[in-house]
Amino acid sequence: MTDLFDHIPTRDPETIPFVRGSETSKQAAESIRHILPHLERVVFDAIKSRGQHGATCEECETATGLPHQTASARIRGLAIKGAIALSGAKRRTRSGRHAGVYTARWERAE
Repeated sequence: MTDLFDHIPTRDPETIPFVRGSETSKQAAESIRHILPHLERVVFDAIKSRGQHGATCEECETATGLPHQTASARIRGLAIKGAIALSGAKRRTRSGRHAGVYTARWERAE
């Protein structure tokens, strides 16, 4: 079975987001190349499973067990691709600050 994450190129280092001019950021991007589709799928599924209620980044971290840096980077990547989007809703985080709520925009392709 294929899905929307299987199309992610894995050969070109420029396809994995990293901070231009930062060698450590580029190295970090390279280090996850082999698991990037899996990480995006995990984050997408966590958000999609919540339906229209959606999920904040913090809620996604809790649901997936991923560290903040990993979850937030995958959320950013999925938003850029149009797979998820901010719903306009906001919810409070543990720190009491308001955070945007993301909802899924794509269905998984079979």
